[in-house]
Amino acid sequence: MKKFWLLLFLSGPLPALAQILDDAGIQQIILKATDKIYNYEFDEADDYIRQVKAKYPQHPVVPVMKAIQLYWQYLPLKENKNATTQYVNYLNQGIALSKKMLDRNENDPEGVFFSLASHGYLAMKNHYDNETMKAVGEAQKAYSYLRKGFKLMDKNPEFYFSTGLYNYYIERYPLDHPVSKPLLLFFQNGDMALGMKQMETAVRRGIFTRTETALYLGHIYLKHESQPARAALFLKPLADKYPQNPIFTLGCAEALVQSGRYRDAQAYIERLRNLPQKFLAMPVKVLEGITEEKMNGNHKLAAENYQTALKLPVDEVFAKEFTAHAYSGLARISAQSGDRNRAKSMYKKVLSMAEYKSTIQEARKYLKS
Repeated sequence: MKKFWLLLFLSGPLPALAQILDDAGIQQIILKATDKIYNYEFDEADDYIRQVKAKYPQHPVVPVMKAIQLYWQYLPLKENKNATTQYVNYLNQGIALSKKMLDRNENDPEGVFFSLASHGYLAMKNHYDNETMKAVGEAQKAYSYLRKGFKLMDKNPEFYFSTGLYNYYIERYPLDHPVSKPLLLFFQNGDMALGMKQMETAVRRGIFTRTETALYLGHIYLKHESQPARAALFLKPLADKYPQNPIFTLGCAEALVQSGRYRDAQAYIERLRNLPQKFLAMPVKVLEGITEEKMNGNHKLAAENYQTALKLPVDEVFAKEFTAHAYSGLARISAQSGDRNRAKSMYKKVLSMAEYKSTIQEARKYLKS
C-alpha cells in the first residue's frame, strides 16, 4: 500500500516524450502533434500521428500519443465509457511496445519513459475511478521506472520533469498530510527546492515535457507555494499558445485573479464562458464573484455569484478548489458586514475541503481572531 502514494505524483497526464532521440525530423512532427492536441485541433493531430506511425509503427510513442489525445478530447474522460476503453487499450499497447525495448536493454531511456508514462496514466485513471487496488498496482509498476529515470536525466533532459515532480512531492505531501509520513518511510528522500529547479530546467530544455511541466509548476505555485504571480508566469503563456484548452485557460484566469490582476484576467474568463466544457460553469462563477468582490467592491453581486456557483456541478479533478474559494468569498463578505457567526460557519466549511495553503491560512487566521 505504501507505493499507492506515488499516485500523488502521477495525478495528471505525463507528456508524450518523442523517444526517437536521434531523429530530429520526427521529433518536430511529434511536437506539432502535441501542440495540436493541447489546442484541441484533433484532426490535425491525427495527420501528424499517422506520419509518426508510418515511420515507427512499433514505437510506443504512437499509442501513448493517442491516449493523450483521448484524455484531452473527452475531458473529463471518465464520462465517456467508449473513450475510456480506447484509452486503456492504447496505454496497454504502449506498455507492450515499451517492454520489447526493455527486453533488449533494461535501461533504454525510451522504454523506461513510456513504461513510466503508460503505467502512470493507468494509475491516474484508476485512482479517479476509485479503483484503489488497481491504482496501487499500476503505481507500484510506475515507481520502478520513475527511479530509473533519476539516472537518465543526463541522457535525456525530459526526465527532469518526472524527477523534479518526485523530488518536490515526496517532501511536500507529508508536510501537508502528516499522517502519511509512516507510509513514505521507504521511499527515496526528495528535495523540494531541487525538484522545482529540475522542473524549471524541463521547461527550458525539454521539448516534449515543457508544456505539462509548466502546467504542474503553475499548480504548485498556486496550491502549495502561495505565489499566484509566479504561477501566472507559467500558466499565461500556455493559455496564450493554446487558447482552446480549458485547463490552461482556467489555470491562467485563476492565477491572474488570485494575484490581483483582475483586469488582465477578464479576457480569459470571457474565453472560459465560450468554451464548451460544462464543468467550467462553476469555476467561472467563482472567478466572477472574486472579481466583483475585490475589483468592483460589489459584494451583493459577488455573493450571488458565489451562491450560484455552489449550486452548480463540481468536477472533483479540475474544479474542486473553487468550492473552497466560493465559501471563502462568502466568509469575507459576511465578516465585512458584521455577521461573524456566518463568517465562522463559512470558514469552517473552507477548512473541511480546501487544499490551497493560502486559502487554509486565511480561514485559520479568521477563526483564531
